[in-house]
Amino acid sequence: MCHVILTCWSMLWTILSIVVAFTELIAFMSADWLIGKAKPLSSEDMDNRTGGTQEPYHPTLGIYGHCTRISHVQLSRRDTLCGPYAENFNQIASGFWQATAVFLALGIMILCTMAFVSVFTMCVQSIMKKSIFNVCGLLQGIAGLFLILGLILYPAGWGCQKVTSYCGPYASAYKLGDCSLGWAFYTAIGGTILTFICAVFSAQAEIATSSDQVEEEIEEGKNLICLL
Repeated sequence: MCHVILTCWSMLWTILSIVVAFTELIAFMSADWLIGKAKPLSSEDMDNRTGGTQEPYHPTLGIYGHCTRISHVQLSRRDTLCGPYAENFNQIASGFWQATAVFLALGIMILCTMAFVSVFTMCVQSIMKKSIFNVCGLLQGIAGLFLILGLILYPAGWGCQKVTSYCGPYASAYKLGDCSLGWAFYTAIGGTILTFICAVFSAQAEIATSSDQVEEEIEEGKNLICLL
């Protein structure tokens, strides 16, 4: 018989698991990992209304995508065009970035799977006589290790030709040159930290759902147990 068990820890773990998966996925897909050095504007980018020049723009570069600014001469306005610069895996700018993409993708796949599974833990608390919370927590810890490996390897690729075209000739492994880190990199770091917090919360969720109070309510014949 399925017992629906809701506890404060299990709900918190489920919500955080979903948030972490989406956070890492959004960061991975973003082109805002590196913010390039300012590009000078052409005469076509002059502000016709004020007669002055507008601020130079900063192109951004992600693991496999980038954002650049294109000018519409007839309309005297600018748009930012974002999209992948690599049409396939082999065209990713650096071998280190290829490894980063693999490790991040593996970690994100595990996190997305755990986020999906976490929704059903309110009804299914064990699998093959193993606590599903402990299994998910272990896998989330493994995903966190994959993410760490990816983030460590990522700066090693800053010396590739693609990065130097954005960050100047002084860019090299673990040296940004004229670039700065974008929000996607910090988001990925934050998501990695939250991944390990999720693993800790899974253990607390296991303790909460197997507590004496839950067992007592099961013995009373209750199918819906809410201990929030």
